[in-house]
Amino acid sequence: MFLGVEEVADQPLKYEYILSILLAFCSVVQIGFAREVILQDHELLVSFDSESGALTRLVSKKTGWVIEPHPEFGISFRMLAPLPDRQDNFVLGQRQHAAKVEKVSDSEIVIKWNNFKSQHVPLGTIESGSRQSRRGVLPIEFTATVRLHDGTLTFGGTIVNNSNLMVQTVSYPYFGDFTPPTNETPMSVRTMRYDNLQSDEIYPKFAKGQGYWGVFYPTKNFASSYSEFCLIQCPEEGLYVEMENPDPPYLLEYTFEQHPGVLSAVTNVVPQTGSVDGKPVHLEFRTCHFVFAHPHTTVNLVPVVIEPYSGDWHAGVDIYKKWRATWYKPAHVPEWAKKVNSWQQLQVNTPVQNYRVPYVDLVKYGRACAENGIDAIQLVGWNKGGQDGGNPSMDTDPGLGMWQQLHDAIEKVQAMGVHIILFDKFPWADLTTKWYKDELYKYETVDPYGILYQGGGDSYITPVQLAGINTHRFAVMDLLDPEYREIATGQFRKALALGADGFLYDEVCVQPPNHAYSFADGHGYRPPGYVYAGAIPLGKQLHAAADSVDRNFLFAGEGPQDWLTQYYPFSYFRINASSTPVERYIDPYLPMMVAANGFDDREMINLCLLDRYIIEYEPYNFKGKLSDFPLTLAYGKKVDALRKKYKSYLWDAKFNDTIGAIVRADGPFRYSVFVTEAGKETVVVVNMDQRREITAKVEMPDHDNLVIATPEHPAAVPSIGVLHIPPRSAAVLMEM
Repeated sequence: MFLGVEEVADQPLKYEYILSILLAFCSVVQIGFAREVILQDHELLVSFDSESGALTRLVSKKTGWVIEPHPEFGISFRMLAPLPDRQDNFVLGQRQHAAKVEKVSDSEIVIKWNNFKSQHVPLGTIESGSRQSRRGVLPIEFTATVRLHDGTLTFGGTIVNNSNLMVQTVSYPYFGDFTPPTNETPMSVRTMRYDNLQSDEIYPKFAKGQGYWGVFYPTKNFASSYSEFCLIQCPEEGLYVEMENPDPPYLLEYTFEQHPGVLSAVTNVVPQTGSVDGKPVHLEFRTCHFVFAHPHTTVNLVPVVIEPYSGDWHAGVDIYKKWRATWYKPAHVPEWAKKVNSWQQLQVNTPVQNYRVPYVDLVKYGRACAENGIDAIQLVGWNKGGQDGGNPSMDTDPGLGMWQQLHDAIEKVQAMGVHIILFDKFPWADLTTKWYKDELYKYETVDPYGILYQGGGDSYITPVQLAGINTHRFAVMDLLDPEYREIATGQFRKALALGADGFLYDEVCVQPPNHAYSFADGHGYRPPGYVYAGAIPLGKQLHAAADSVDRNFLFAGEGPQDWLTQYYPFSYFRINASSTPVERYIDPYLPMMVAANGFDDREMINLCLLDRYIIEYEPYNFKGKLSDFPLTLAYGKKVDALRKKYKSYLWDAKFNDTIGAIVRADGPFRYSVFVTEAGKETVVVVNMDQRREITAKVEMPDHDNLVIATPEHPAAVPSIGVLHIPPRSAAVLMEM
């Protein structure tokens, strides 16, 4: 319970550390000082040290996986409470004695710590109210509640900070030795990013984490602002970790730290022995709550849920889906966007004033879309300053024409049956504009030093801008500030006035951890504020404005997370051949759209068929005409015709990813399974080979009366489940 903490920077306390090691040894061999307090049910066993409150064991009884096997590495928590002259001041749980470790029922343990000793508090210098702290003891109280129900652990907690220090972070729960099922079992971290479930290996290799210059040990952090949950995945089982709040009040990070390091900087292989060079080998895992608890305040931690599961990532995501169903409220989506549809993205201007498509010429693009059965145009750069210039302005640009010209062009295009969706964004303010210098600076976010948080901006067209020399940099706007939200809503009303059928909020989930908080005064709250938490109230304001004009106004966003798809229920993002369609598995029917910009982009269109994505055509990186890539357009139209013909099998059916069928082939392939409302299965198989035909055998137990159709040959013919698929093509096997 005392090992596994870096003390090299704290030499004055080395004797205390040596004593802690001896105490730990005594505990392990049961000489005498502590006992375990245990919660267990038919699925899980977890234990805590009765003296320190450290988490000492975690065992999945269902599979036998001993996740936390070594009590000597047990850790209770870690807090960061900076001093006025020293930011690096941790309160280490290993140095605290628990005031209470009580099993209050068969399913609940309450642990309490108080009067903390931190690493570097000068004796007798920190005041608490009218008295000085006792010999550097901080009057902070942390009460943790651990509940076990039906194989699910929930870790909650309350911090009562009666000190004059701010508690910036609390790491809890904290695993001191997170171990794979066996030495031979690989382990990875799987987190969401847009629609992709990305994978980061942590065993047997651990690489590509935080910069080596900033950490003692190889470290990986994954932010809750990007991923609603974290899966620690082994081939046949895993551990699900979740921040149990769909309206996140603060940032949570999932942190992995490999001690003492890797064997080789070339291979990044983790030692598979108990020690290396006399140093213990173990992987720490913790969830870090960025609470910023002010002096003399009380803060409740958002509960962290942990649950082992058997199976691959689908089983882990199924846990999330079950929880999601308890709070998720789907937003209204206009009927046209629910059907099989396709879009074109069109950029008309950039910050270098190339004024590519005047407003009056928009009608020509609309006519081409109507002639080719394209349902919508995502119009980019229409606003003053062009794409990524002038943000967050939604004024029209005189270089493209007059307001009335854009209004009339939108009206004419939409009369053809082609919807105009206006693209813009609110997280940024263009630093080059007079508007920013005169007004918007009041609503910018600043760091703890009072320095503006900046976005790097995006570069366009000219060599000088592509080199980053005259790129428009951005101030990060404070979405938590109610005055700024009013400004954003006022701009949004300008889009409504133009008569467009929808709005696509670019970078709606852009807030990375390094500017997730604002420390500015006068923004309507006590700083620091978690800027990301302002996205939901802004979404509510925008919806109220649109509902007063047209309830069928479409709200779209670039890769919104689930808590934001309740306000932006149409998602747009980009994928590649290895992307895992996790959001499609979570929500089989949410409108999701991906870009096709290759001149013969069969592979991307096949992925759209595979994962039920809407196709958005983007010739010349959304700067061209549909006629610029006839091969891509022709194949996309065939795929959409197939989806319309077999709508109940490929569009109205539930997406099951690969669950429900087994496919084997003599070449590279991908496949997915759909289940109709009547329980009939469909299997889509894509040949990923560029040159060679493959033969795929589809096993659908207890299914007969199978037929096959393809984009090139949409008339269904009988099949026995053996598919001969040409290169770069797809086949659809349906149970009739």
